Amino acid sequence: MRWPGGKGSLGVYIALAVFAVGVCVWQWQEHRRFERDAAQALIDRGRDITSTLGVVVRSNRRWGIVISKDRVESALQDLIRPAEAESIAILGATGETIASGGPRIDLTPEMLRARGVYWREHELTLMNLMDLGSAAGEDHAQPPAIVVTDERMSRAFRPPPSRRTNSESAGVTPPPAGSSNAEAAPAAGPPSPRTPYGRPAWMSKEEYNAVIQKQGVHSLVISLSTDGMKRKVRADLLLRSLVSLLACGGALISGFAWRNFTRNAELQIRLVKAGEANAHLSEMNFAAAGLAHETRNPLNLIRGLAQMIAMEAGHSPKLKEHAAGILEEADRVTVQLNEFINYSKPREAHPAPVEVAALLADVARTLQPDIEEKHLRIQQPMTPLTVLADEPLFRQALFNLLLNAVQAVAAEGTIAVAWSVTDGREAALEIRDDGPGVPPDQRTAIFKPYVTMRPEGAGLGLAIVQQIVSAHGWSIACEVNEPRGAVFRISHLKIAGAAPSVGA
Repeated sequence: MRWPGGKGSLGVYIALAVFAVGVCVWQWQEHRRFERDAAQALIDRGRDITSTLGVVVRSNRRWGIVISKDRVESALQDLIRPAEAESIAILGATGETIASGGPRIDLTPEMLRARGVYWREHELTLMNLMDLGSAAGEDHAQPPAIVVTDERMSRAFRPPPSRRTNSESAGVTPPPAGSSNAEAAPAAGPPSPRTPYGRPAWMSKEEYNAVIQKQGVHSLVISLSTDGMKRKVRADLLLRSLVSLLACGGALISGFAWRNFTRNAELQIRLVKAGEANAHLSEMNFAAAGLAHETRNPLNLIRGLAQMIAMEAGHSPKLKEHAAGILEEADRVTVQLNEFINYSKPREAHPAPVEVAALLADVARTLQPDIEEKHLRIQQPMTPLTVLADEPLFRQALFNLLLNAVQAVAAEGTIAVAWSVTDGREAALEIRDDGPGVPPDQRTAIFKPYVTMRPEGAGLGLAIVQQIVSAHGWSIACEVNEPRGAVFRISHLKIAGAAPSVGA
C-alpha cells in the first residue's frame, strides 16, 4: 500500500493515531479514578454519619448506659435527611434491629456475619462501620449503651424500694453513676458496691449481661442511595467521551488535512514538471512543424521533376515506372507532412451555432469520390440539430471520422450517422461502420498519435479529432458496433437554441 506523501506521511498518521488512542486511554483512566473517588466519597459520608451517631448515643445516655428509643430514632431521622441516606439502623449483638430510621434494611446472613461494604443496584449498604460498645462481662470494661424499648425495661434499671435512696423516695432522680454526688448520696440500707458506668447493684451480672445482649447497642448499618453518585459518574463519562471523540475527530481531520497538503504539494510539483514538459514539447512541435513545412517545398520540387521525367520518358517504360514510383512516394510523404503540420497546430475553439446536418452533408460531398468508388451507403438522420461548436474544427473532426470509416469498410459497406439528445441541453453524435472494428485493447490507444490500424496510415487523424474534441470540452469514445464494426461516439455537445426530441 502506498501512503500519500511517502514514509514521512506514514509517520504523521501513526503519531496522530497514537495521540488519539492516548487521549482515549487517559480519559478512561481518569473516569475510572473519578468513579472510585465518587464511591469512596459515598463511603466516607456513611462514616461521617457513624461518627455523628456515636456522639448522639454517648450524649443521650441515662444512668450511664440507658438511651431512650424515641430520642435515638428521632436523631436517626434527622441524620437521614441532610445526608440523603435511605435508611439507618442500630443493631444488637444478635443482629436484631433495636432502633431504626427510614425503611427497613434487608440484611442477609452473610452481611450480619462479616463487616463490609455492599453495593447493590440502587443503594450502598455499609455494615458495622463502628462498634458503639463492647460486649459486656467485665466490671472494669465500659458496657454498651442500652436502648430502652418499653416501661418494663425502664423499671428493670430502677432499684427495689428497699434500696432506693432518700432522694429517690422523695421523687428525685439519682445523678448518673460515677459522679461525686452519686458517690455521696445516702443509701436507705447498708452500703453495697456499684460497678462503674452504672450497673445496678441489685442486678446480678448474669441479668445485666442478658439485658445488654438483647438491647445493647452493638453496631449499625446504613443504606445510602447511589442514584446521585451514578448521575455524576454518567455525566463524567459523557464529558470524557466527548473529549475522546473530539481528540479522535481532531486527529482524523488533521490526517485528512495532512493528506490534502501532501497531495497539493505533489500536484504542484507535477504541474511545474508538466508545464516544463509542455513548454519543451511546444518548442519541439514548433521546430518539427517548421521542419515539415520546409521539407514540403523540396518534395514539391521532387514531384515536379518526377512528372517531367515521366513526360519525357517517351519509349522508356522502365524510366516511366521509376518516375511514377517517385510521384507516389512524394504524394504519400506530402499527405503525412500535411497531417503532422495540422496536428502540431494549437487548438482553440470559438463556439458558435452550427447546423450539424448541413455540415455533415458538406463533408460527405467532399468524400463523394471515395464513397462512389467503393459503392458505400451513407445513412444520415433527417432531424435537425444545432450545436455550439467551432465550425472549421468541427468540420475537420467530422471529415477525419468519416474518412476513417470510409477507409475501414469494405466495398458496398454501410456508414450510419446518428445523434440524440441526452438531457435536453446536451447531445451525442455517433458514426457507425460495419468494418472490422477495433480490438478492445486498442479502443483507447487509437486516439494517440501514430497509432493506426492501417499499414499505410500515419496515425494522426484520430489524434487530431481528440485534440478538437478536448478543445470544445467534449468527450469521444470508441465502442463496438453490433453485429460488427465500430462506433465513434462524441458526447456532451452543447445544444444551441431549442433542443430536438430525438434524432436517429
